[in-house]
Amino acid sequence: MGNKDNSCCGVSRMSPEIELKTTEIETFQENAPNQILFKEKMVYIPGGEFLMGTTDKDGFIADGEGPVRKVKINSFLMDSYAVTNKEFKEFVDDTGYITETEKFGWSYVYYGFLSKEDTRQVKRVVSTPWWYAVTGAFWYQPEGPNSTIEHRMDHPVVHVTWNDGIAFCKWAGKRLPTEAEWEYAARGGLERKKYPWGDELTPNGVHHCNIWQGDFPHKNTEEDGYAGTAPAKSFPENGYGLYNVSGNVWEWCSDWFSKSIHNRGGRENPQGPSTGKTKVMRGGSYMCHKSYCNRYRVAARTSNTPDSSAGHLGFRCVTDV
Repeated sequence: MGNKDNSCCGVSRMSPEIELKTTEIETFQENAPNQILFKEKMVYIPGGEFLMGTTDKDGFIADGEGPVRKVKINSFLMDSYAVTNKEFKEFVDDTGYITETEKFGWSYVYYGFLSKEDTRQVKRVVSTPWWYAVTGAFWYQPEGPNSTIEHRMDHPVVHVTWNDGIAFCKWAGKRLPTEAEWEYAARGGLERKKYPWGDELTPNGVHHCNIWQGDFPHKNTEEDGYAGTAPAKSFPENGYGLYNVSGNVWEWCSDWFSKSIHNRGGRENPQGPSTGKTKVMRGGSYMCHKSYCNRYRVAARTSNTPDSSAGHLGFRCVTDV
């Protein structure tokens, strides 16, 4: 498949239309060593070998999805669902942490979620007109100052940068997954399948993930039940007990992004390149549509700068066993 612009996937804080300021990374007191928070939500991922990547015609060659190669992964524990607003609030309440997004003062929001009044106070990104840079769009008010997470506490936290994810992981006694761990777990024990449940997007007409239906980016018919984020435990889990590893929100991985497989750390527990400019994102989101971007496939990948954030970007954690 040709390499369509991935800006529906990873709109960046580096967009030329947006004025950027630097921020300092927040520091805080970490929890005691060996203390793992929210461990009850984690599932065991048995180690093994798998075929990573794809050469499927529906893939994006230029993203570095292929070639297919055998990779070995050690066993680990993984959050069965993405970090939620409730969990992130507990982190903030406990530490006083201020997100990098809050320090920047703005984040990206899909224009369809904004009122006419809201759109008068935003900056539009010309190259991606469906994304608006909204002042005051933070994790606790995802569409800006007139919004709230009051009825979305079980939804994935969004508007968090890679650096914010790292901070949460340190507090919780966890870490972000490597890209290889993420894909291995997302496949759920299936081999060379397109999605976590098989090769058909809607088997027997049943939706298994939260992605865009309708006319992207103007009209989402919400056939899967959602226009924006869904609760983190929506839809059937995969073979390893993981929810929403396809669609809903993009998830940060620990790796720097590289299109070359020769620069990703080999075939055994690869950690990714030692340096880079952008961090790997996996899983796709409610903004993905087959007409523009089908990166909700398990082998699909994209990236963004570690300081970028948007209303469709979150994370989940892992820990060693």
